Amino acid sequence: MMTDTLNSNNLVLSSMPNKGDIEKMDDIGWKAKLKIPPKDKRVKTTDVTDTRGNEFEEFCLKRELLMGIFEKGWEKPSPIQEASIPIALSGKDVLARAKNGTGKTGAYCIPVLEQIDPKKDCIQALIIVPTRELALQTSQICIELAKHMNIRVMVTTGGTNLRDDIMRIYQKVQVIIATPGRILDLMDKQVAKMDQCRILVLDEADKLLSSDFKGMLDHVISRLPRERQILLFSATFPLTVKQFMEKHLRDPYEINLMEELTLKGVTQYYAFVQERQKVHCLNTLFSKLNINQSIIFCNSTQRVELLAKKITELGYCCYYIHAKMAQAHRNRVFHDFRAGLCRNLVCSDLFTRGIDVQAVNVVINFDFPKMAETYLHRIGRSGRFGHLGIAINLITYEDRFALHRIEQELGTEIKPIPKVIDPSLYVPSMDDDRLQEEISK
Repeated sequence: MMTDTLNSNNLVLSSMPNKGDIEKMDDIGWKAKLKIPPKDKRVKTTDVTDTRGNEFEEFCLKRELLMGIFEKGWEKPSPIQEASIPIALSGKDVLARAKNGTGKTGAYCIPVLEQIDPKKDCIQALIIVPTRELALQTSQICIELAKHMNIRVMVTTGGTNLRDDIMRIYQKVQVIIATPGRILDLMDKQVAKMDQCRILVLDEADKLLSSDFKGMLDHVISRLPRERQILLFSATFPLTVKQFMEKHLRDPYEINLMEELTLKGVTQYYAFVQERQKVHCLNTLFSKLNINQSIIFCNSTQRVELLAKKITELGYCCYYIHAKMAQAHRNRVFHDFRAGLCRNLVCSDLFTRGIDVQAVNVVINFDFPKMAETYLHRIGRSGRFGHLGIAINLITYEDRFALHRIEQELGTEIKPIPKVIDPSLYVPSMDDDRLQEEISK
């Protein structure tokens, strides 16, 4: 007679089990064997907590994909993931609008990986993003999610060796994350064969459909099979996105989680200063704020380098990044900043699109942007995935009209900076239930 005893969540069988018993034991114990990171106990805003209560297991995903999801520390799906994953898995085209930092990358990577057949040595999915840094970040997430799935993921961007990318594609890949120019180059050279690529994802679609990439996506889509699925993600919805949707998407399922444009977890302030006072003001902010990591925006690459030099002279650790730097240098700065090797990063608007550094809790607009969309993407670098952050804008006399217009367009309030900023607005205690209730109101 077979007897079972339960010990430390694992079944220990005193006699030889049959195949059904082994499968049952595996069902009970597979989660216990995962290397799950420590639980994130930081307070989060309703951007990511206001869900219907679904679990990742309810999406009927492959066990190997679930293992990757949980080992990334993703406990439950965010609202955009809840809304888009089941629809994407059904094969429908999707047009999704959601705020930056609310889990969009997972919302498309999960259904993409679920639909890949690891036994087929061909490109089955293509994810296109507008910047090289976002491509690297997205590929890293995709690789981590697919770590147990025997799926080969490749990133290819401009500024890297084309021959190396050609060699990697010939070794067979199933998912490619790319910037538009490089993937078109590989298609035109007949290296990236798209005849079996049935899933196309466009992340930051408003940027991809801007004049910077004019006509490139039409060219890409012309190389895909007629029976294909397009997942389009965009924080904003300009006319170019609407026209593209009407031209290429087939009866798309529309998801809009953008009833309000500003991020709930980001408190916004302005400091009225003269141009020559900006560096002194920045020095004061550094000395008074409890900065975990900060991103500081300038309006030109020249000013980025000059400001980074000034900050270093003030005695603070500082990196800088902009589009005119060599790609290898950009990659190193991006990697090291994400790894927490430096507290402050000065950058141009290169760094506003989708870049996710969870530790950033302060964004400073050293130069105030002219466009509301740019402002929205900049301040979205703090308060990632519903955590709290502050945005501080250094405003000169010339910026006053742009400040008022951006407030009007976004329907938000940018307040005068107080003498003392309440730390709970951007450095919350880990288990402050009262603060969580306040944010959720």
